[in-house]
Amino acid sequence: MLMVRDIMTSPVVMIRSSATVAHAIELMQARGVRSLIIDKCHADGPFGILTEKDIVYNVTAQGGDPAHVRVCSIMRQPCIQISIEATVQEAAQTLAAAAVHRAPVIEHNEILGIVSVTDILGKGQSGSQTQDEPTALQAASQTAPSDADATCQVFEDRHLRFAAPV
Repeated sequence: MLMVRDIMTSPVVMIRSSATVAHAIELMQARGVRSLIIDKCHADGPFGILTEKDIVYNVTAQGGDPAHVRVCSIMRQPCIQISIEATVQEAAQTLAAAAVHRAPVIEHNEILGIVSVTDILGKGQSGSQTQDEPTALQAASQTAPSDADATCQVFEDRHLRFAAPV
């Protein structure tokens, strides 16, 4: 059985809650990550999480200035946590129930890694099939363009590109 420890990403990129969102954006870009774990304010405190979505929805869309907004004002804390002992299926169920895309992996109140939907699709599916079978993500990406063209129409403008059902 495939476990979270087998697919999680480690090490985790962390930031203090007192940092500015501008600093968080710089850190995310420099490290090539889509989320940051927010360090605890005190030993017994909870971890938090800040994602690209949090920044876009709570700062950019609201007309806020990332240089003047603190991470603590838009982060989610406490964040959903997944045990290092969890199976991949249990992790998927936890993420689905909380409607989140990623969560830190915790053991004895220490962060060991982070697991995401991408990890589950990319690595987590490989334990349940033979080498010749594609992962769920690979299978989805191999859909013939003609199938996609038959069910949706792509709209584009200078800033946006999206598909809509026909």
